[in-house]
Amino acid sequence: MTERSSAGLDERRRRLLFRAWRRGVREVDLIVGRFADSVIDRLDTAELDQFERMIEVPNAELYAWIVGNAPVPQEQDSPVLRQLIAFHNRVEAKPSARSAP
Repeated sequence: MTERSSAGLDERRRRLLFRAWRRGVREVDLIVGRFADSVIDRLDTAELDQFERMIEVPNAELYAWIVGNAPVPQEQDSPVLRQLIAFHNRVEAKPSARSAP
């Protein structure tokens, strides 16, 4: 489902991109996968660690944090998770072509 090729990515980034798109819950796959498509090649080692930790969180919890239905626990709060939430909010705020007059 990824919109980007994994060509040119190292093994860790390819694995994380694959996992981001195949979490098992379609809504979370779309949110996390699209985010991964846009940033995976620019994350440094510390950010990759944060991303990896984040995608280990159960889908229901992660989704609740992303959409703002639950607060992010302090031990899970990270710059990458905040980037994901901001990314999702930007994508959701874009008007769709279908809703244009």
